[in-house]
Amino acid sequence: MTITYLKRGKSDAERSDEDARTREAVEATLKDIEARGDAAVRELSEKFDSYSPPAFRLSPSEIDALIAKVTPREMADLKYAQENVRRFAQAQRDSMLDIEVEMQPGVILGHKNIPVQSVGCYVPGGKFPMVASAHMSVATASVAGVPRIIACTPPFKGAPNPAVIAAMHLGGAHEIYVLGGIQAVGAMALGTETINPVHLLVGPGNAFVAEAKRQLFGRVGIDLFAGPTETMVIADETVDAEICATDLLGQAEHGYNSPCVLLTNSEKLARETMAEIERLLGILPTADTARASWENYGEVILCDTYEEMLQMADEIASEHVQVMTDRDDWFLEKMTCYGALFLGPRTNVANGDKVIGTNHTLPTKKAGRYTGGLWVGKYLKTHSYQKITTDEAAAEVGAYGSRLCMLEGFVGHAEQCNVRVRRYGGINVPYGAGAPARKAAE
Repeated sequence: MTITYLKRGKSDAERSDEDARTREAVEATLKDIEARGDAAVRELSEKFDSYSPPAFRLSPSEIDALIAKVTPREMADLKYAQENVRRFAQAQRDSMLDIEVEMQPGVILGHKNIPVQSVGCYVPGGKFPMVASAHMSVATASVAGVPRIIACTPPFKGAPNPAVIAAMHLGGAHEIYVLGGIQAVGAMALGTETINPVHLLVGPGNAFVAEAKRQLFGRVGIDLFAGPTETMVIADETVDAEICATDLLGQAEHGYNSPCVLLTNSEKLARETMAEIERLLGILPTADTARASWENYGEVILCDTYEEMLQMADEIASEHVQVMTDRDDWFLEKMTCYGALFLGPRTNVANGDKVIGTNHTLPTKKAGRYTGGLWVGKYLKTHSYQKITTDEAAAEVGAYGSRLCMLEGFVGHAEQCNVRVRRYGGINVPYGAGAPARKAAE
């Protein structure tokens, strides 16, 4: 097997050091929010966003005034994108059925899909107003039937962004706060004097937001580990350098630490793509951000075979995987670890991010090995139930249960079964004796 790195990003050790510094900063900040509530949240908003309004929660009149600033064309575009997200989420929801099965006469098992009762949706927006993230988190929660949806987004250039607020409101948010970063995530999870805590946190964010969600997991649920954007392009010579370079830089502009990887079996394409990236960085308005990501986190990996490309792709487990080869469906069939796939040159990650209907909150940092992205099912809890309706079934299951409890040494457990055997089966079982086992043997 021959895998060659034509370009490498920061080492794992360097990235680990950055993660450690982020962990320490987040831990101290969350402790402060828990101890001082609204006062800490306000200080953090002033420090990081230079924003300290009379109230962080927007009133209905403030929401209406902001929505009035959105142009008719912008509103139509928002509604188009949000309708796609809602339709796909509804199709997902329709696939999740409550079930009830009679396992044997008189023994009924089932499960119900119950919405989480409150969710906090974080919508990034300090650097770029992430309008689409409101569709992905808020509208999907609404489709799931969550009865209390609160949404937080940072101020954009010192004020609430009208389009983001419009998307939150259209999506079905019941409470909207102009609040960003660790202070937003911490306030939603821990609660303050003015914000009641939620049961579940969802939404993407920078490294600090992602780490805050990780540390808060357990106190509340989280959707997944969704940190800085990652993208991978898997390509062969069926496409050219321009499209590969564009797809890599299109995600690198998210932040200064957005990994972007080209995985190819063509050295010619690899070297032409690197040259094209340099050309594009000379004209891209967001080049300062994109160049930092490319230089520090960009990688170009050359493989001999498609099988090697597949192996590397699953090992890296990137958030976004753009596949442009002569066998795109082969990768769809074979790949197992990723956030979302974008198949063929007509498809692109930006469509998934903004408009096509799939959810763009996706696993990063190899979390695609054990979870998929945000979807309507993340807002639903599947709860089982059991019901025995006949005396005969109660006695039969009780006898098996008693023996299995005694096998493990749980006498008290066994007695829960024995009392049903005595009452519904007419068998005299002394307390703690595990007699159904002996009776059945006879």
